[in-house]
Parts: sequence; structure tokens; C-alpha cells
Amino acid sequence: MYYVYILTNRDDKVMYIGVTNNLQRRLYEHRNHLVDGFTKRYKVHKLVYYEHTSDVYSALEREKQLKGWTRAKKNALVVTMNPEWKDLSENWD
Repeated sequence: MYYVYILTNRDDKVMYIGVTNNLQRRLYEHRNHLVDGFTKRYKVHKLVYYEHTSDVYSALEREKQLKGWTRAKKNALVVTMNPEWKDLSENWD
């Protein structure tokens, strides 16, 4: 399974879109700053949206598509799954 996901920071100002084959592990890496880069610099680790597919190429294409969208369109997508912009991984172990 492959996941396309959207993370944001505490006040929902910054957005990050990524792809992974293990969403729980990837979130752990983001939250614990195990990888240098954008999410570490801007403290982006609140999961507000995700979708999954069994095809890695579809996931990569979808990631590229979402990254090309305007912020307003990305916000509207998040609202379809998460109208209150809560951390969807809040109760994950």
C-alpha cells in the first residue's frame, strides 16, 4: 500500500505533501526530526489528509498533481476528509 499525505504545522500555515509505503513510520520520522529538510525546519508534522493506492506510480503521480494545485484547492481537499483540520494520527500508537 502507498500513501499520499498532507501535513501541516500547528497553526495550519505551512503544508507538505509526501508519499510513503508506511504512513505510521513516516510520521514518526517527521515528528522526531529524523530527516533534515522542510518538515524539520518548519515543524510540519500534523497529518490532515491522506489517501492510499496499491500502485506506486499512481501515488507518485497523485503527489505531483497535488503539489501543483493552489493552496485554496489543497485546503478544499483537506476539508473533504477533515473539516476541522484535526491531526488524523492523534490516537495512533
